[in-house]
Amino acid sequence: MNKIYPSAAAALEGVVGSGQLLAVGGFGLCGIPEALIEALKATGVKDLTVISNNAGVDGFGLGKLLETRQIRKMISSYVGENKEFERQYLAGELELEFTPQGTLAEKLRAGGAGIPAFFTKTGVGTMVAEGKELREFDGETYVMERSLVPDVALVKADVADRSGNLRFNLTARNFNPACAMAGKVCIVEVERIVATGELAPDDIHLPGIYVHRIVHNPTPEKRIEKLTTRPRK
Repeated sequence: MNKIYPSAAAALEGVVGSGQLLAVGGFGLCGIPEALIEALKATGVKDLTVISNNAGVDGFGLGKLLETRQIRKMISSYVGENKEFERQYLAGELELEFTPQGTLAEKLRAGGAGIPAFFTKTGVGTMVAEGKELREFDGETYVMERSLVPDVALVKADVADRSGNLRFNLTARNFNPACAMAGKVCIVEVERIVATGELAPDDIHLPGIYVHRIVHNPTPEKRIEKLTTRPRK
């Protein structure tokens, strides 16, 4: 089975559609599938619910999809770097399901493991727990959280072999494996493609069984979210 597609647009064809639930890997601007997001914008699909730790920044990453009003709802844990997000949310134009970061990671992990729900102490006594089932275990109160199983996962990796086995680059791994495992269809953008067997088994971070389509993007932009330098004379 050939998993390699000639372009990001080709990889999305026949898979993405309006009204879907999508998971997008990355943390801030680290490890985001830049080419796939740009291709998703070009499809014109709308009314998307997007699971992502962050919502990009103005004009880059998921910020591009916010500007074109293709996202109806975000499921995120941090959205403080995007002025357009703030404007849409405060104007009532964008829905937001705030989720604690660890809970968001577990909701994706559980979805990929086939676990429909789990209990956690995180959020008990706050607005996060409103409308959710509470249960006591060993004298402590826990809130039940439902797992997430997105229709499509868009992820970024450093290297893929032709079977879809993935290796991520340091902290750019972040939410990408969890998104990949949870998605019904996983499309991955990589900087290098190697022959099957070239990656040592112990060097594989995510097995190819979770990956359906691969796109080669050897020169991503890789913006820095906040550039901080020391003063110079």
